Amino acid sequence: TDDGYNDQTPPVITIAGDNPATVELGSSYTDAGATANDAFHGDTPVTSSGSVDTNTVGSYVITYSATDKSGNTSTATRTVNVVDTTAPVVTVTGDNPATVELGTSYSDAGATATDASGSVSVVSSGTVDTNTVGSYVITYTSTDASGNAGTATRTVNVTDTTVPVFTSSSTFTIDENQTAVGTVTATDLQTVTFSIASDVLQITSAGVLSFITAPDFESQSSFEYDNSTMDFTATVTATDASGNAATQVITVKVRDVGGIDDNTNTGTGTATGTATVATDTGTAVEEVETVVSTATGTATGTGTGTGTGTGTTGTGSGTGTGVN
Repeated sequence: TDDGYNDQTPPVITIAGDNPATVELGSSYTDAGATANDAFHGDTPVTSSGSVDTNTVGSYVITYSATDKSGNTSTATRTVNVVDTTAPVVTVTGDNPATVELGTSYSDAGATATDASGSVSVVSSGTVDTNTVGSYVITYTSTDASGNAGTATRTVNVTDTTVPVFTSSSTFTIDENQTAVGTVTATDLQTVTFSIASDVLQITSAGVLSFITAPDFESQSSFEYDNSTMDFTATVTATDASGNAATQVITVKVRDVGGIDDNTNTGTGTATGTATVATDTGTAVEEVETVVSTATGTATGTGTGTGTGTGTTGTGSGTGTGVN
């Protein structure tokens, strides 16, 4: 209706809040609105048009309109920018950290990602060397259409929990009077070192086994020359670089050499000797008779025997070498 004013001035619209306004993708948007004031009529109603799709990145316009009683109309606009500044959320699938045994194969379980912009892909980087004990990192990255990148990592621990396996025999046979025995071996994916619990045997870290002092078959308190052996037992431990240890009880059999007593302080000697005896024929003619006799004795390496001849009188002596 005509208000009686010669009014050709439209209302002045004031937009409340930010202009332009910014809203994050996927969130909600509430418009702050606007007010209008007319020089002749004061506060004037404002209407708005336009919408904002917060699920789609882009710029949107809200238009405000106010008309006074004289029919003068004014408009104003607000720009609303829907932006995506949030990186995708990456979720690691499966165990994290993951553990894999040394020497086996590793298959990564991967990762997934979600983002307000919709479907996003995930790429991974990093490798796992299952032949080397250690910790490895796999990195997963997802980048959305706005260039926001989200990352997550998985730690993969390559461990060794397997003990070494002995491959050498548990029995060694050697001749007396020598220190070398042989070599103890074991298989493992890592370096193996050897140790031994013994007062008479020793072993290098590489497994070379030997006597501390060469063994003497005749040093036993009792023995027979019947092809038996003098036996020594000890426990060998094989330990890998991860501390996994296996043990093996070994026996070292020591043989007598030649079936003789090689100790010069003992032995039985056999001696032979001759005795010269005199006989009286009653005619003042003396005949000489030689008698061979044998005897045994115990001595150092050589025995001296005393024999009695079969003649009337006489003794004989001789030397012999001790044998078993």
